[in-house]
Amino acid sequence: MTAPLVDGERKVNIIQGEFYVTRDPGIVLTTLLGSCVAACIRDPEAGVGGMNHFLLPGQDGSSSNREAESYGVHLMELLVNGLLKQGARRERLEAKLFGGARTMEALSDIGAKNGRFAENFLHHEGINYIGGSLGGEGGRRLQFWPVTGRARQSLIGSEKLPAPAPKLIIPAKPANSGAIEFF
Repeated sequence: MTAPLVDGERKVNIIQGEFYVTRDPGIVLTTLLGSCVAACIRDPEAGVGGMNHFLLPGQDGSSSNREAESYGVHLMELLVNGLLKQGARRERLEAKLFGGARTMEALSDIGAKNGRFAENFLHHEGINYIGGSLGGEGGRRLQFWPVTGRARQSLIGSEKLPAPAPKLIIPAKPANSGAIEFF
């Protein structure tokens, strides 16, 4: 789904579980990220690029749900294969990674796992990792121009989450047993 922007650019919003590949210089890919990661990959010589947005990391063995465990792997493969189908060459690919924040203090750091997975994937696939922004404690709004490789992010909310309020524990009153207490 595209929406018009300034100067004839068209915005394509990428949500969790999606990817998009284009060689149209008028397309701007956008997404909102928390602990999720977006990989922005392009071939500058072929003039083609794309983005994905995944929620869970790949095969690190920490999940018992096979479908969830392969989600990152699946979307990274779809993005790379989509680029190759549009004329990109693997040795010319360059990538930027964004997201991977720790958005909830009390839970495991899925954002860090997502970021490590994406970095390892790029390394194992021989894709040049040229930058981006991973980690932190706040969300991001991301724009990526896939043909030029330009990326812009803006932080959403606080960069540091407030500590959760301490829980007040009130001991239960003992049941009246009819006993008398003397001081």
